This record gives sequence, structure tokens and C-alpha cells, in this order.
Amino acid sequence: MNDLFRYPSMPGAQDRDTSQAEADQIAPTAPQLRAQALAVVERSNGLTADEVAGRLGLSILSIRPRLTELAHLGKVRDGGGRRTNQSGRKAIVWVPVFPARLQGQRK
Repeated sequence: MNDLFRYPSMPGAQDRDTSQAEADQIAPTAPQLRAQALAVVERSNGLTADEVAGRLGLSILSIRPRLTELAHLGKVRDGGGRRTNQSGRKAIVWVPVFPARLQGQRK
């Protein structure tokens, strides 16, 4: 069953058995994947999901949802830019809400 109160801290799922099964399977590693993706984005001037996945050497299918979760958590945002991804389509360029270069200045 999809628990909307857990998202985005836990992976979400559509109301389909296959979607829920995937969300359940990724749940144990999702926090680590979010942290890895966030660290890469925080040290950049903005990256697409494909670029984040490439830098981490991971599948886009495991990273794209984590970036959406990070956006819902207020850690990254749509920077307004678009770049062509590997499929030839325009993709969101995600930027950090708190870039690494500014994190030491936060109080």
C-alpha cells in the first residue's frame, strides 16, 4: 500500500504491484543513494539526472527518483536550465539549495 505520508523520506510508488515492489526493494538503499546524489549536486553548478548517475557510476533508474525525492525534501531544486540527456530529450538541470561552497557559511 502506498503511504503518502512517508514520501519523500521513503521511496514512493504508483498504485501498481510492480511499482510498490520496486519501492520496497530500493527502500533500504534509497537514503544512501540520496546522500550520494546530493553530494555530487552540491559540488556542482548543476547537473541532470543522467550526469549525476554517470558521475556515480549508477543507473539513471536508481538516481532519477532520488533527485525527485531530494527536490521534495528541499535539498535540490530545478535550476531552470535544460540539457539534452542520453535519450536525446531535454532534462532538468538540478542545482543544490545549499551548495558545498556555502555550507560553511550557514549558521
